[in-house]
Amino acid sequence: MKHHYKDMPENLKGTYADYSHNFGFNWKEFVMTVPSPLMLVTTYKSNGLPNACMQSWATFTCANKGNGYYAILASVNKNGHFYKSLKETGDAVINFMAAEIFTKCMATIKNNQFEVDEIAASGLTAGKASWVNAPLVEECFMNLESKYVWEKEIAPGDDHVLLCLEIIGAHIDDEHLSDRTGENGILFNIHHQQNPELTEKTGHDWAAVLSKKIDMGEY
Repeated sequence: MKHHYKDMPENLKGTYADYSHNFGFNWKEFVMTVPSPLMLVTTYKSNGLPNACMQSWATFTCANKGNGYYAILASVNKNGHFYKSLKETGDAVINFMAAEIFTKCMATIKNNQFEVDEIAASGLTAGKASWVNAPLVEECFMNLESKYVWEKEIAPGDDHVLLCLEIIGAHIDDEHLSDRTGENGILFNIHHQQNPELTEKTGHDWAAVLSKKIDMGEY
């Protein structure tokens, strides 16, 4: 049997799915959970220090008749260091972390003062990008050097924007050359999912990895 949801179920009222609206989340996200990749996006602030911003709610796509590869970040805060520094430099690096350094990458959320090297303060190492003016995180197994293309408000007047970056080039370590997925590969954000037929007062997030299930064929 399928359940049908258009308006917030009564059981979710007063739960985290309800009051998370104060933090910019809609209750539908907790019922219609769709995981997306976790990444640490790095830029240089106007004072020259590295900025590091955890991001998710993103997708990657080809465009321009196959001549370009792009990252679409769907929820970038206009008031954050990432947005401001990206608009100043036009450059960023998208860094993908394996599970063993996830905690350090998450620590950048707290080490986000303007006067702080947000990469070093979180126990990570900043490296020099090859093609853009932005730092990369050495401990991350894949770094995508990127340039700003465009942005758009999903809802007029919103404080977050949908943002497009063109991926110029990549750095990938030996271990992940053959496979960027699996147990030690790209992590996915499972933003707290709730059973709308039950009452759960708290929120809970998970980071997940992919498991290959169906061989879609070689080509």
